[in-house]
Amino acid sequence: MSNSKLLAPLLGSLSSRQKEVIAGRFGLDKSAEAQTLAAIGERLNVTRERVRQIENSALVILNKEVKKSAACLQVLNNCKKLLKASGGVMKKEFLLEELAKLEDGMNENQLALLIEASGEFYFYSEDEEYWSFYYLSKNDLRAATGFIEGWSAFLKEHKSNILDGQYKAHLKEYSKKKHLEQNKADHFLAISKKIHVNPYGDIGLHAWPEIRPMTTRDRAYLVLKKGGEPLHFVAIADAINQAKLSNQEALAPTVHNELIKDERFVLVGRGIYALKESGYEPGIAREVIQKILKSSGPLKVPEVVSAVQKQRLFKENTIVINLQNKNHFERLPDGRYRVRES
Repeated sequence: MSNSKLLAPLLGSLSSRQKEVIAGRFGLDKSAEAQTLAAIGERLNVTRERVRQIENSALVILNKEVKKSAACLQVLNNCKKLLKASGGVMKKEFLLEELAKLEDGMNENQLALLIEASGEFYFYSEDEEYWSFYYLSKNDLRAATGFIEGWSAFLKEHKSNILDGQYKAHLKEYSKKKHLEQNKADHFLAISKKIHVNPYGDIGLHAWPEIRPMTTRDRAYLVLKKGGEPLHFVAIADAINQAKLSNQEALAPTVHNELIKDERFVLVGRGIYALKESGYEPGIAREVIQKILKSSGPLKVPEVVSAVQKQRLFKENTIVINLQNKNHFERLPDGRYRVRES
């Protein structure tokens, strides 16, 4: 049965004024947009409270009509079956997509009217913490929100492992401990805005800069972390834009200015940056060589060159010239170099 045939008998039981109010409040007219009490009251030249009274009286009538309608009850039962299979909670888009396979042309506005008139289950409107979703009961709602809170706390405690690609493995184990089927856990988490997936497919808390970078510096960090190698600041800006890490275009000069200010980044060549955490050291060639020799002890020229180039993109000739600076380095009889003691 099409949605128009489904709702026609229901709306036919109402007065013209009730029908107009219901159509406006639930977006059943051509505009398909739900209207406020104030907007409808202004159009009908009555107060908001009067519109509310007309709406409530109409819903009382519709409640009786829905219970008498086999077609309406079928729609509601199909929804409840979908909700039960998902743990009692289902994100709006998911339920509507599945319902469309069972019911011809049923949209969210029409479903909203059936829910309000029947009271068979409930709708949660999007807010700062959750996307819009449907739920069967308050107990199901508590179960879902409780699971989300517990999982969020777990993520905070195991951030490094989660960012190493172990999100799904940990979720499977966590769900098992909570005696919750995996598909139901997925439906619970789907309604939460705390969980986010970045363009690289990493999953974690939306507050983590590695998952949802909000600044140019954090976006540059994510690009370098994922790339695994030093990049020129122009290439970093291009990578930020290609990954669509921001709605605003990343400009190369802006990226360059931000990288200079952040100690997480090391300038390893002309305009080329790397992550300090990857083993790259800041400083001029002489300072980098000194750190290496103090850490490892005397080394031959090829060894020094190899060690320095793992941290900075200096040319071999630049490293050799610095080693020959007798004020800072001493050449031993066996050809190795060490830091000259002051």
